[in-house]
This record gives sequence, C-alpha cells and structure tokens, in this order.
Amino acid sequence: MTANTNSMFDTVKGAFAPVTDALKNFQNMEVPEAARDFVKRVAGTAKDRAADVHAGAEKLTATVETAVAGSVTETAKISRNIQQAIYQDVEAFFSGIDKLASAKSLSEAFQIQSDLVRAQSDIVIGRAKATTEYVGKALTDGAKTAQENLSKVASYATQKAA
Repeated sequence: MTANTNSMFDTVKGAFAPVTDALKNFQNMEVPEAARDFVKRVAGTAKDRAADVHAGAEKLTATVETAVAGSVTETAKISRNIQQAIYQDVEAFFSGIDKLASAKSLSEAFQIQSDLVRAQSDIVIGRAKATTEYVGKALTDGAKTAQENLSKVASYATQKAA
C-alpha cells in the first residue's frame, strides 16, 4: 500500500512538474522596465485625479458654505426685523393707551383712536412695501448666486473633462 501511495504521489508530482517549474521561474522573472513605467504612470495619473477631485469637492463645499452662511445671516436679519416690528407695535399700543387715557371727552378719544389707526395703517403699508422690496431683492440675489455657483461647478467639470 505504501509503494502504491508513493507511486501515485510520484505520478501526480511528475504531472505537475512543469507547473511547479513555471511557478519557480515566475517568482524569479524580472518585470520589464516598460511595465514598471506603465504602473508608475497610471498610479501618478490616479493620484493627480484624486487630488483634482478633492480640490473640486473643496470648491463645492466652500460654495455651499458661502450660500448657507448667507442664508443664516439673512434669516437672522429677518428675525431681528420681526422682533423690532413687534416691539414697535407693542410700544405704539401702550403709547396709544396713554393718549386715550388722557382724553377728556368722547370725541377727543375718538379722534385719538382715529389718529392711532391711521398711523398704524401707514406703518403696516410701509412694512409691506419694504417686505416686497426685500423679497424681490433676495430672490434676485439668490437667483444670481445660484447661477454663479452653477456656472462655477459647470466650469470646473468642463476643465476636468478636457
């Protein structure tokens, strides 16, 4: 049985001898200079592309950051304006109550009330006009900024494709 096993082992070993020899030679085989240069070139190109993609991502992030920062600033500005308007309305309300309290007759109270309503209407109309102008300007500026940012991204993409 041992002789049979050894004989079979020798047969298999002999059958795979050319493969074993080829693998031994493959390990000692030198890589041609052209192949090494090709790998170096491909690696260098890949490294450059990765740097370009990173730079593009940085530019895009900066653009988004600028847009978001502008939105936050505008939101804070709107919030402050609303708070100021509320404060002015409350102040006007209590001032009106003081004036009404000082009225000595019903007709004088009616006149004070009419003056207060007219003044408050003028304020509301002024705020509506200012709000309309602000929204129009914000939309124009937003569209302009979006167009500029899209142009930057498209320009960058075109440069990288070339």
